[in-house]
Amino acid sequence: MRTETMPATKPFGALYRLLAWTSPSYPIGAFSYSHGLEWAVECGSVADRDALIDYVATVIGQGGGWVDAVLFAQIHAAADDPDTLARQVELAAAFRGSAETAREAWQQGEAFLRTTRAAWPHPALDRMAETFAGRPVAHAAVLAVACAAHGIPVRAGLAACLHGIAANLVSAGVRLIPLGQTDGQMAIALLASQVEAVCDRALRTPLDALGTSAPIVEVCSLRHETQYTRLFRS
Repeated sequence: MRTETMPATKPFGALYRLLAWTSPSYPIGAFSYSHGLEWAVECGSVADRDALIDYVATVIGQGGGWVDAVLFAQIHAAADDPDTLARQVELAAAFRGSAETAREAWQQGEAFLRTTRAAWPHPALDRMAETFAGRPVAHAAVLAVACAAHGIPVRAGLAACLHGIAANLVSAGVRLIPLGQTDGQMAIALLASQVEAVCDRALRTPLDALGTSAPIVEVCSLRHETQYTRLFRS
């Protein structure tokens, strides 16, 4: 009995790629980062589900997640403009509030680029690897280039990017606080409107209006660098 594998139709293939790239099983090590949340739990600032939701909402709406959202949209739009793309990818790598959040973005970006070139190859990803060889690239920047190259619309890709950030932080909170798995899923459900609002706002925000206003999150990240006992890398 012979089985033939048929190529996926274009809309399904794009969705399938996006689901694969933002799955917790995609090997970029996202599970090992907490974006300063570990310190917030340690000092008692985040001790329950509501506080966890507030922390995650701050990250994606005012902190590093917001930076990633705006730059994702800009990089997706500039995918066919090499000079603009190079400047924006460099900005995405530099726009970090602490050494740990920089490594968080860079190490996941490097892993995503390496894995995606192997499993979902495209000349645009090869060019990115060649252009930025030996230099850091942020995860959101690589994901934006991959989405543009493989025909994934910007809003769908951005929504998946933001959901991935939120879901990873909620997963870290479930382990750190700790919370039950049901509370974790309730947190993700309650964050849906925030993710949608940030997605819509990022799509209409020009690059020269980009900034952050989450100093407590940045302080948590800085304090985490010298935290005595740590489960996470950021």
